[in-house]
Amino acid sequence: QVQLVESGGGLVKAGASLRLSCAASGRSFSRYAMGWFRQAPGKEREFVAAINYSGSSTYYADSVKGRCTISRDNAKNMVFLQMNSLKPEDTAVYYCAADMIFGASLYPSEYDYWGQGTQVTVSS
Repeated sequence: QVQLVESGGGLVKAGASLRLSCAASGRSFSRYAMGWFRQAPGKEREFVAAINYSGSSTYYADSVKGRCTISRDNAKNMVFLQMNSLKPEDTAVYYCAADMIFGASLYPSEYDYWGQGTQVTVSS
């Protein structure tokens, strides 16, 4: 069992940066691939970024590639999403998720555990 708690969201202007954090509790965090997803009002949850269990492999949605960096600290049971050059279209609730089986998947259905989300709002 893994519990996830996101933080770091907020209201920022276009062009600003935010660093989202996800704190994990429970055993064997280092065995889980981790992902960040987001969901805007009226839209489906979409993939943002993922990282494998060791941090050696990362994956990004085209919409955030070059602007976002996912990282993890297995000693502290944390995963991060650094977001730069934010755009109004980045406005959404951001969720972190954990998966032990599929390994840094792009698909929400393949993740076993989810946090409650943190709101990111980018004004123009």
